[in-house]
Amino acid sequence: MSGKIKIAIPTGDPAGIGPEIALKAALDPAVRAACDPILVCDPDLLARHAKACGIDSSQVSVLPCPQPETASLGFGVVSPIGGRASIAFCAAAIKAAMAGDVDAVVAAPQHETSIAQAGIAFDGHPSFVARQTGTDESGVYMMLCFGDMRIAHCTLHRSVREAIALITRENVARTIRAADATLKRMGIAAPKIAVSGLNPHAGEGGLFGQEEIEIIRPAMEAVAAAGLNVSGPFGADTMFHMPGFDAFVVMLHDQGHIAAKLLAQNAAAALTIGTPILFASVAHGTGHDIAGRGVANPAAMIEAVLRMAKAKGANARHVAA
Repeated sequence: MSGKIKIAIPTGDPAGIGPEIALKAALDPAVRAACDPILVCDPDLLARHAKACGIDSSQVSVLPCPQPETASLGFGVVSPIGGRASIAFCAAAIKAAMAGDVDAVVAAPQHETSIAQAGIAFDGHPSFVARQTGTDESGVYMMLCFGDMRIAHCTLHRSVREAIALITRENVARTIRAADATLKRMGIAAPKIAVSGLNPHAGEGGLFGQEEIEIIRPAMEAVAAAGLNVSGPFGADTMFHMPGFDAFVVMLHDQGHIAAKLLAQNAAAALTIGTPILFASVAHGTGHDIAGRGVANPAAMIEAVLRMAKAKGANARHVAA
C-alpha cells in the first residue's frame, strides 16, 4: 500500500451487482490515482463475480471477510445468505474505519429483503452505521451528493405519516447542524445551507399548513443563533435552482430523492452524516436482473469513492491549517 488515502469498499449484496461495480471502481484509473481502494468481501465470492464479468481482479486489494455459505448463492437470488453476508461486509469495513485502518467507507448496495429474511434489523445505512459506531441514531442522517449538489434529509425510510411526526424543532435543528459539520469536514469553511418547507410552497405563509411557522423556522433561528448560515424555508419544488448554497436540507425522503434521481440518475452518492467516520453508499439498487453479466455501470460507485477521497483530503488539509 502507498501513503494515499485508503477507502474500504464493502461489496454489498453478494447476489447483485455490488461486487462487479466495486471491482470496476477499484480498477478505475481516477480512483487509483486518488486513493487506495480496498474491497471488503469473501475472496472466493469476489473471484466468481470477476470471472463471470470478465474482470481481471489480480491488482485489486481485498480485506477478506469469509462467508463460506455464499458458495451456494447464485446471481440474482433473494436469500438470507446474501443478507447475512452483505451485513458482515459492511460491518467489517466500518470496524476498519473505526480502528483507523482505512480513512473512509463507500458501500455497494444492500438488498433489504434478503437482510430481513436473515432476521437482521436494517432500515438503511445511516441507522446501521450509527449502531456500529455507537452513535445516537437520532443524530444520524443521509446526504445525497452529485456534482456540486448536496441534499440532507430530516427523515428517510418511514411512512409519510410517521415522517411528518418526526418533523420537530429538535430534529430539524439536528439535521442542519449535521449538514453544517459534514460540509466543514469536506473543506467548506463557512457553509451556506438552504432549508425546505414541509408543505407545498413552504406553507404559503400559513395557508397550507403551520409546520413552517411553528417548527421549521424556529429550528432555523436556533441554529442561526449559534452562528450557522441558513436560509428558508423554501418550497422543495423550486429551491434546488437557487444558486449560492453549499447544501439543501429537506424534510422528507422524496423531496430530496426525486430531485437527485432525476438530475443524477445512477450517479449519486449517499453520505451518512453525524457519525465519527466518513461513510457513503451508492444511491441505486442491487441490480439482480443484470448481476453477473458484466454490464453494470460503476459511475455512482466511482463518484462516491472520489468524493470520499476528496472529502478526506480536504479535511486533512483543514485540520493541518
